[in-house]
Amino acid sequence: MAPSIRPRRSVLYMPGSNARALEKGRSLAADGLILDMEDAVAPDAKQTARDQITAAIAEGGYGARELIVRTNGLDGPWGEDDLKAAAKMGADAVLLPKVESKAMVDQAIAILDAAGAPKDLPIWAMMETPLGMLHAEEIAFSSPRLQCLVMGTSDLAKDLRAQHTPDRIPFVTSLGLCILAARAAKIAILDGVHLDLADDDGFMASCRQGRELGMDGKTLIHPKTIAMANEAFSPSEDEIAWSKRIIEAHAEAEKAGKGVVLVDGKLIENLHVEGAKQMVAMADAITQMEQAAAE
Repeated sequence: MAPSIRPRRSVLYMPGSNARALEKGRSLAADGLILDMEDAVAPDAKQTARDQITAAIAEGGYGARELIVRTNGLDGPWGEDDLKAAAKMGADAVLLPKVESKAMVDQAIAILDAAGAPKDLPIWAMMETPLGMLHAEEIAFSSPRLQCLVMGTSDLAKDLRAQHTPDRIPFVTSLGLCILAARAAKIAILDGVHLDLADDDGFMASCRQGRELGMDGKTLIHPKTIAMANEAFSPSEDEIAWSKRIIEAHAEAEKAGKGVVLVDGKLIENLHVEGAKQMVAMADAITQMEQAAAE
């Protein structure tokens, strides 16, 4: 599977039980929306969330935003019915909570398929338990339909008995295991949420760290953070210009029979060009998405 170039800089959780939020999502600048039936929804509102998400997707109006439906777990009373409903909602992907094994992915896919889901309906996996971290490789390779790992650092912190620190050192091992698994499987991976909405500096630091580690984007809990996440996970103008320069320089070197070239004193070989081409492709995809949203 080739790495996806779909922008996922900002992916916002939206409670399915909140009709106003579902409506507002149609105008937000987020790359994706997680329409939630799990943690963000009270037990007595689960059916309402399911019905409202179904209606919202059917109504449309979300443009190029990626729509992901998060279901409840199969170990509870709502999970199976959530999956049966999600099978025909028309969402871009289904997000499974607290995934810990290939068997859990297989079970969910079997329920979706039996309920009439498209055979290529993508699956995303929440990575939010210690066992999930230890089985990250198994989960990432569990199915060709598994397309994204989503870090659930809040639940993970609880299970690890870890603290949320500015440098996120308590999560480095878990983040690293999941990034390794995602990159080996050539699928996407999204960073966990930042809980302090009054801490813009901390949020941006978390975004920068996530991008430096290799995350594709960040999951969010409030619209106010969308613009910052989009900025942090977008290639800068300097990065785009540099990428185009080394692509061009390396192409000229290859014409001359050379495998490497110096650009501003830096040795450039094919591996750098591959990364540069991916960055330019992502920048183009972001531009296309933003232009479509403006129309």
